[in-house]
Amino acid sequence: MPDKKNVSVKKLVLDYILITIGVFAYTFSWQAFVVPTGISGGGLVGLCTVLNYATGIPIPVFFGTINAALLVIGTIVLGRGFGFKTIYSIILSTLFFAILPKIQWIYDIGMNTIPVDSPQASLRYLVNPIIGGFLCAAGIALIFKRNGSTGGTDILALIINKYKDISPGKVFMYSDFCIVASIILLPDKHLSDVIFGYIFTIAFSYMVDLILTGSTQSVQVIIFSKKYQEVADTLMNEQNRGVTALDSVGWYSKQEGKVLIVVSRKHQLKDITQAVKAVDPKAFISVSNLSSVYGLGFAEIKGKQKKSQENRLKRLLKWIDS
Repeated sequence: MPDKKNVSVKKLVLDYILITIGVFAYTFSWQAFVVPTGISGGGLVGLCTVLNYATGIPIPVFFGTINAALLVIGTIVLGRGFGFKTIYSIILSTLFFAILPKIQWIYDIGMNTIPVDSPQASLRYLVNPIIGGFLCAAGIALIFKRNGSTGGTDILALIINKYKDISPGKVFMYSDFCIVASIILLPDKHLSDVIFGYIFTIAFSYMVDLILTGSTQSVQVIIFSKKYQEVADTLMNEQNRGVTALDSVGWYSKQEGKVLIVVSRKHQLKDITQAVKAVDPKAFISVSNLSSVYGLGFAEIKGKQKKSQENRLKRLLKWIDS
């Protein structure tokens, strides 16, 4: 039997290594593809950028102050382990944001040396938000998977997702919509800056959901087949999938039969359809995407209970008294 303490230490070290990689990808995407382009993306960095444009106060001042407040809330709600990893991520992000702009090849890789009046400039403004959004999402998703955060709206997304079945990508999109739109209030910014900011936001939100929930997306398969018994046995015995059979009547033929319903992960859909077609090539199959599935083998219902609310209130009061 492996030593549980050693396993725990190795897991903790791996967590911080992967968080470091995620933080680098996150900050790299901003410094290479977003900030030099002159647009403002979403998240706390985007908000700090807008505030910097408006007041001239350095971004780190806003970044540190807002993150400190959110960090206290996140630590109380999500636990101390969350807090330590987030503190590490925030400090590391701050260092990377200070160091990466000084590295010339990072600036060049985002086509930022192309003159503004060049024909290629429009390509830069279109491609950079997309690449930046995808890379930023990959970094954030990696950090999330190790129970960390870079602060800002990341903490907000984790808190909401803990109690409500709302994907992190949607939380980002709602908050980022307001942040990106606010840049139009500045005198030297235009509608094009808002549009390119939204391109970054959409690419980011889509990729976050794809990485974090792609393997857990579910589908409902409805199967119409005269060989329903053989199909059901095949799915249960060979594919290890539960099957529900409902009575049905073909209204044209007036023939009675069974309709089979199967709920599975999206990545299992190909195996299911191939198994059905192997038994009955004439089978009719209908597939629907499911936003949420709860129960054995799927997600657990998330919700606030009165007792857990009281416990969190007690922890908050205890923290205030200390």
